[in-house]
Amino acid sequence: MDYNLLSEEEQIKEVQKNGNSIQFIKEPSEKVQLEAIKKNGNSIQFIKEPSEKVQLEAIKKNGNSIQFIKEPSEKVQLEAIKQNGSSIRYIKEPSEKVQMKAIEENKFLLLHIKNPSEKVQFLTLEKEPYLIKYIKEPSEEIMKFAIRKDWRVINYIENPSEEIKELAEIHENLQGG
Repeated sequence: MDYNLLSEEEQIKEVQKNGNSIQFIKEPSEKVQLEAIKKNGNSIQFIKEPSEKVQLEAIKKNGNSIQFIKEPSEKVQLEAIKQNGSSIRYIKEPSEKVQMKAIEENKFLLLHIKNPSEKVQFLTLEKEPYLIKYIKEPSEEIMKFAIRKDWRVINYIENPSEEIKELAEIHENLQGG
């Protein structure tokens, strides 16, 4: 069947049966795109340059479909996180706002953020100081913050400075280690 010979209404009926059928339509209208997405959010992978409206519809259906969107806007990224926090792993360079939203959803999503901002690191460690072990090269301030939360995180800090070791010892005594 040549989908390109079908009327828009017929194309809509076909993508309503199977969203992935859109891959056989050369230049589907936005209406056809939206119907395909409603059936299957991942159908977006077959749409060249989908509008933000189509992107948002796909994300609302399946947050992980962001992996098929080139350079999603911050609005689309935030919607993906809202739908499925773990979709952050598919966002190449999430803004700090997107990172914060993910951490608010689930502190363990830090594991999927390549270069979390310092603000995001503080927010994560506020909730769970042991997650410092997943922060590459934490700053002195980040290490101090985590140790003040729980001195035992010293065990997860690679090559701590003498100052950090002393701070952990002080907090061990204060926190009754």
